[in-house]
Amino acid sequence: MRLAQTLVAIAVGLSAATAGAAEPALVLEGKIPLGKVSGRIDHLAVDLQRRRLLVAELGNDTVGAVDLRTMTARTLEGFREPQGIGYARSTDEIYVANAGDGSVRILAGEDLAPKGRIELGDDADNVRIDASASRVFVGYGKGALAVIDAPSYRKVGDIPLKGHPESFQLDPATGRAFVNVPDAGHVAVVDIASARQLAAWQVPGLRSNFPMAIDNDGGQVFVAFRRPAKLVVFAARDGTVVNTLDLCDDSDDIFFDAPRHHLYASCGAGAVDVFERGPQGWAYRERIPTVSGARTSLFVPELDRLYVAVRASGREPPALWVFRPAP
Repeated sequence: MRLAQTLVAIAVGLSAATAGAAEPALVLEGKIPLGKVSGRIDHLAVDLQRRRLLVAELGNDTVGAVDLRTMTARTLEGFREPQGIGYARSTDEIYVANAGDGSVRILAGEDLAPKGRIELGDDADNVRIDASASRVFVGYGKGALAVIDAPSYRKVGDIPLKGHPESFQLDPATGRAFVNVPDAGHVAVVDIASARQLAAWQVPGLRSNFPMAIDNDGGQVFVAFRRPAKLVVFAARDGTVVNTLDLCDDSDDIFFDAPRHHLYASCGAGAVDVFERGPQGWAYRERIPTVSGARTSLFVPELDRLYVAVRASGREPPALWVFRPAP
């Protein structure tokens, strides 16, 4: 009788422990092979209408077009170190920024055929789309955001900066852009209409600010620094530092998951760090292992998935790892 009671107690205890175990913040759901792709992989974009991911395969001088329905990839050739990429739904076109020749190549969304080319001259990098104004913004050169009129394929202006821009985010409600300028050691706040810098946010002791995300509704800007590896949360209204948290090394992308109040930061050290916002502010939640060098990613809220770009290595073939956030 005592043995039976003991076994029941153990079973109940194990059941309770299992029920109480928290599900990981991100669950690896699958891997989509990218084919014969070598070298560094840079940023990603999504064409939701076609369920297609677009991958800037910088080290391979190609762009990958990944069909999420069939889990297959097509490789587009003829680029020169593609870094930034964006899909403009209003014109059904893809913008690819090339570091190697400073060009922005435009592809048709329908068949991925070339449609145009804009010469920026030097180190074309991150791409952002302002659908409401039919404008495309591209960071480039020694310090500027190029403003491109999407319907006419013309550069219609420059927003000058004090160094080469890395990640940047647009805030349509206020008409501002927040720009990481690591060479100048600050986050630039610019007025888009006047092309004028309004402020420079600095954090003493922190350098190499590359990734950035924004919560427009919550009024916060998230910046990842590499030296040392820190996540800094700024108040968007005035640049006040709200939180500073430890971060995985060599971060290159960060995304805000609004429904869960989570942040996902992908790092070349081989991890995705997850942070969550609670009553006391932001806190570290969990580190999800990936592969060394897998530092770029894309969170697609409409599909509720995080896609992490894994370059070819001795351990893994080139692929997109698909993570499902926990409920």
